[in-house]
Amino acid sequence: MTDNEIIDMYGRMTIALEEIGHCREFAEIIPEVRSNLVFARKNAKTRNDVLAVDGRITVVGGMPHASGRPVFGASSHMARLIIEYRKYDSSVRAGIDFASSPSFARWLLQYCEKNGWSFGVIDRRNEPEEIRDAEGASMPWKVAEAVRAAGRRPPKIFYETGAIGKEPVSVLVGRDPLEVATQICAIAKLYHDTK
Repeated sequence: MTDNEIIDMYGRMTIALEEIGHCREFAEIIPEVRSNLVFARKNAKTRNDVLAVDGRITVVGGMPHASGRPVFGASSHMARLIIEYRKYDSSVRAGIDFASSPSFARWLLQYCEKNGWSFGVIDRRNEPEEIRDAEGASMPWKVAEAVRAAGRRPPKIFYETGAIGKEPVSVLVGRDPLEVATQICAIAKLYHDTK
């Protein structure tokens, strides 16, 4: 990894986290498991190639707050997700997860249709038992399922239904964390205004 790539990645993450930190409405869609913003190296292969918020993004004083600083290897779930997703669309290097529900998912589907984005749904009840029980095996299935559900187009946003012990969440992906931060804040504000 070149010094320029490191500087660029940290800079973009810092600015993106500042934008999210000023978006009060995003605090309303942070899940119980908390959110994370991830940014993968151009040739990311493992979670150690993915920059993420150490301790995730939580809520402090009603506002989104990064618990720690961006660190390579700080995420497991979202890092593995973005690496798997890049097998379908290598231009995507960043993503964020956020709380969802069936009604919010329906709203997101309409939002995606209006913006020309693809949208996918992962029904965790359909996850094969042998995949569910094997450590780390579910990510390839989940991403493949999201792509399949989006009509074979890698989805810009996908909704993952809840399951036993699993909170329903959605994921938004993009080329870099600045794009992701701007888009998720716009979504949070618009959705807030509909309630």
